Amino acid sequence: MERSIEQAIRAEALRLGFSACGFAKAEPVSNEVAQTIDHWVEQGNHADMSYMERNRHLRLDPTQLVPGCRTLIVTALNYYPKQTLPKESYQIAYYAYGADYHRVVKDKLYQLLTYIKDLVPGVQGRAFCDTAPLLERYWAVKAGLGFIGQNRTLIIPGKGSYCFLGVLAVDMDLQEEHHDMPTSCGNCKRCLMACPTGALTVDGIDCRRCLSYLTIEHRATISPDFIGKLGNRIYGCDTCQQACPHNRNAEPTSEAAFDLPAPIAAFTRDDWHSLTPERYRELFKHSAIERAGYDGLMRNIEAVHSGSKE
Repeated sequence: MERSIEQAIRAEALRLGFSACGFAKAEPVSNEVAQTIDHWVEQGNHADMSYMERNRHLRLDPTQLVPGCRTLIVTALNYYPKQTLPKESYQIAYYAYGADYHRVVKDKLYQLLTYIKDLVPGVQGRAFCDTAPLLERYWAVKAGLGFIGQNRTLIIPGKGSYCFLGVLAVDMDLQEEHHDMPTSCGNCKRCLMACPTGALTVDGIDCRRCLSYLTIEHRATISPDFIGKLGNRIYGCDTCQQACPHNRNAEPTSEAAFDLPAPIAAFTRDDWHSLTPERYRELFKHSAIERAGYDGLMRNIEAVHSGSKE
């Protein structure tokens, strides 16, 4: 039996290493979703990430972001690490262990686009991975990959939430699929209870209290109110995902680019405190940790150190 083009694309996506692949019609988001996002921003929950206020029309309508696109091919790439940092070490969020995920995911998406162009000559498309005003989680749900959990991550049943989302916007029609799967976390509140700062509530996330935001996006001094909550975290926070039952059976990624580099695995606290700008650039030149910058990372290390003495 001959495969459909959707089956062929999904098979190629899996061959490239993606954990899941689905299709959603490119169209404006629902009014309900638009209003929810507007309210979230109006309440200041985005903290000082002013880019969340810009390009609203693009964020809410992918056909304006990519004129002519008709389908969003949504993919998920597992990043759950094979090896983690010892609990007594300073902690980095799992997603930042290896190479910069933006580059890795987009490279795979463009390989997928090349494959599609061989199937359907003339097709055009653009790849995105947290690099444009696009609601990746919303479109992942529309494409049937999973559902949004209480911790606001996309949860893929049977696989969990340790996945990077990537979107390929193409100017061709592909058949959407509908899957029977959970649509919520039910009565589970483990992530909400585990959040160190109370940033997560049933109403969503307040980035002003989120340790991931405070250690990555926040540029000012970290408030004393939160320093004691940092624990060993010097970049990001995985607590809500670690508490999630859907991640109990998470399997390590097969993507070598996301492996924890040996020099980082061997770092002691003294190594972190003596980190120079030159060494920082050498270690994190192609890492997501570049997002915080050298000064930001050293601010976090000092905050954790001072918090441990309280």
